[in-house]
Amino acid sequence: KKKKKGKNSRFLDNSMFRLLGNWEAKEWKQTNPPTIAVADQFPTGEFPIGEIHEYPDNNRWRTTSAEMREKERIMNYDYEAVRKAAECHRQVRRYAQSLIRPGEKLIDICEKLEDMNRRLVQENKLEAGIAFPTGCSRNWIAAHYSPNNGDNTVIEQDDVIKFDFGTQVGGRIIDSAWTVAFEEKYDPLLQAVKDATNTGIDTAGIDVRLCDIGTAVQEVMESYEIELGGKTLPIKSIRNLNGHSIDLYRIHAGKSVPIVKGGPQTKMEE
Repeated sequence: KKKKKGKNSRFLDNSMFRLLGNWEAKEWKQTNPPTIAVADQFPTGEFPIGEIHEYPDNNRWRTTSAEMREKERIMNYDYEAVRKAAECHRQVRRYAQSLIRPGEKLIDICEKLEDMNRRLVQENKLEAGIAFPTGCSRNWIAAHYSPNNGDNTVIEQDDVIKFDFGTQVGGRIIDSAWTVAFEEKYDPLLQAVKDATNTGIDTAGIDVRLCDIGTAVQEVMESYEIELGGKTLPIKSIRNLNGHSIDLYRIHAGKSVPIVKGGPQTKMEE
């Protein structure tokens, strides 16, 4: 039996985007468009857990250790703050993807996205709100571009755009981005970034050296090439574009995670 794609359906048709995928019609407590604050959808204060990545072999003991399980229990308040922020981000992200179309102004999308972010997280000074200005970096801009008043930049059919926004609850920040493209010719670029990102996630973990993450990401990224304008071009990692650690109320908190080899031998910590 198919689930209905009506007012309270999670389903969203993303077929106009390349390789982004539709939102499946799963259980959904939100309306379309969103009107219900995330906290009101989960009155018990227990929020969806989301995707879990298991520890690699040398750290599997952390899952079974009684001491570590107790530590996890004590930290549950922080975990629920993160999960609340993540659920808000997820719902706002879905809403934003319903707005992004060629011909729309970037600033209009950013303002609608941020207004929805504030409403769903129930913005309250430092307790909850947006984590940083929305980034929408087009084509040759790698990161951290946000339109200001008077910027009338319009999305074009041939654009490749990275949307990047954050949500915070109690200073616990969720920072997540995705890439939008409308033309099939950009599929290899999108697939390269997706595979490299997943490789970085799979490589990361406690006691892993940051340089090893960069090496793994670059190897996957640069195994791809793309044909544009009749020329076959290698896809390259951007040397001075890094991932980063996040701390309480700090979006860039000290450690940088490279996406090329030769980075610092600093280890990730618990």
